[in-house]
Amino acid sequence: MTQPKHISALSITQNIDTTSLKQETQDYFDLCNEKLGFVPNVLLAYSHDEAKLDHFMGFYNNLMLSESGLTKLEREMIAVVVSSYNHCYYCLVAHGAAVRHMSDDPMLGELLVMNYRAAELSERHRAMLDFTWKLSESPEKITEEDREALREKGFNDQDIWDISAVAAFFNMTNRMSLAIDLMPNTDYHAKDRV
Repeated sequence: MTQPKHISALSITQNIDTTSLKQETQDYFDLCNEKLGFVPNVLLAYSHDEAKLDHFMGFYNNLMLSESGLTKLEREMIAVVVSSYNHCYYCLVAHGAAVRHMSDDPMLGELLVMNYRAAELSERHRAMLDFTWKLSESPEKITEEDREALREKGFNDQDIWDISAVAAFFNMTNRMSLAIDLMPNTDYHAKDRV
């Protein structure tokens, strides 16, 4: 099957010469190729300004991979629900694939992309994703009542900070992806479907 062709609307994200990047970045890209089979397009897009790439990767890795009261799957679920609200195609495809992989549930990834409210979720996850959606949709309406609803489901204040930080980060990355018309790597589409 031939893949549809798509031309990015922002030329600085195309034709990045990764051999001109510092060795540490090239090594990280090699690790991506080893683990995923490709370098995510978001990293290639940020490569036009390696200082920004360093900050992006550092913040992403800290939020998504470091120790937290939230599991890595829960953080990916937040990423997908934020991206669903924002209609960010790149992140829906990339993080939907991560949810499928981490949960061993292809349907969960798809449901979170389309409408997380239709998914069979624990009360904890429902509360987390309701908060995430509200923070994306109308952040000025977040109140202590919303935070207390999370506490009642077992989240502590550090967890609430982490939920908020992950949601805020993906609201930013969604806007960047949409602004430059960033397309996901086609390999994401087939990952963990069965």
